[in-house]
Amino acid sequence: MISLESVTKLYHQPLLSLVFEAQSVHRQYHQTDTVQLCTLSNIKSGRCPEDCKYCPQSARYPTEVETYPLLPLDEVIDQAREAKKHGATRFCMGAAWRNAPDGEEFDRVIQMVEAVAGMGMEACVTMGMLRPEQAHRLAKAGLTAYNHNLDTSESFYPEIITTRTYRDRLETIQYVAEAGIQVCCGGIVGMGETDRDRIDLLYTLANLTPQPESVPINALSAVKGTPFGDLEAIDPLVIVRMVATARVLMPKAIVRLSAGRDRLSTSDQALCFLAGANSIFSSEKLLTTANPDWQEDSIMFEKLGVKPKDLV
Repeated sequence: MISLESVTKLYHQPLLSLVFEAQSVHRQYHQTDTVQLCTLSNIKSGRCPEDCKYCPQSARYPTEVETYPLLPLDEVIDQAREAKKHGATRFCMGAAWRNAPDGEEFDRVIQMVEAVAGMGMEACVTMGMLRPEQAHRLAKAGLTAYNHNLDTSESFYPEIITTRTYRDRLETIQYVAEAGIQVCCGGIVGMGETDRDRIDLLYTLANLTPQPESVPINALSAVKGTPFGDLEAIDPLVIVRMVATARVLMPKAIVRLSAGRDRLSTSDQALCFLAGANSIFSSEKLLTTANPDWQEDSIMFEKLGVKPKDLV
């Protein structure tokens, strides 16, 4: 058990000392100068009944997000092939559901997972809360990881979402782990939370059993029409501090620089990589929000001398 006191002390270190510690840990567990490329596909968009204040896909908010039902299998396979061609080794599929459905739609997601895994790529899915039997079916289909973010601290969570509880999130994470699927679980900064909330989130993540194999650090992408549409962008150094603390607390995890990367300079991202981030989402969009494209990332990698990570 990692204590809250030790997480607090770690997080509040002088930033340069924290980044140095994080880089030292990173080099013990990971290849240096390599970053995994992932692609995230929005396989079902909008009309979600949840009220997450950051999300343009909620049916409750007047956003201009495109809405469509679950994509045909062939279209998703084409997207995965394209992603692999650009160097992505992980293909993530996101569907805006409160709960993973049963029946034909779930069967189609299973087929998508089998197809992506069959291409030799890591397959990841995020589609809301799961039941144990659904998690086992996904595991059998070859799913590498299931993404289910905690978003923030347990105490701040009701300020963001009222349609489900923190306990609901932790329950699905437990089902995923018990099915033998890797847990992909992180959070979002820039929603009006405090340092204490960020520390509590990292403390909770670090004490999950087992620890998440994948930890996405997202910065809020403020979308007009959502309750958080007018919030100012977070200071990039907060993201660096989150990445570095996550790296020290969860040394074996892949720490993913996720949403909000379009507002980070190459120098900001370099500092995040130095702090232990070793994965990015490289595709034109992250579900519904802007993201650097393949070409921009290729130029950045060349400047930094970073190579895309191959699957081991």
